[in-house]
Amino acid sequence: MADRVIPNAGVLGGWRKSSHSNDQGGSCLEVLAGHPTGVPVRDSKAPEGPALVFPSAGWASFVTAVKDGRLSA
Repeated sequence: MADRVIPNAGVLGGWRKSSHSNDQGGSCLEVLAGHPTGVPVRDSKAPEGPALVFPSAGWASFVTAVKDGRLSA
């Protein structure tokens, strides 16, 4: 499991915030493209905190499901 967590995500540059985020301090995710072991995801409100690394195929399936409206809040 240790290979699926980056303890201090702030050491990596190039994070991208969701296009659905706003500046009102709501819940936001940031992702990092080009990581060798998957797709790191972190909480934008805690950039120095940990990031979870998801397998690329699993992350792509999740994003597709969100875009297609197959997940509900």
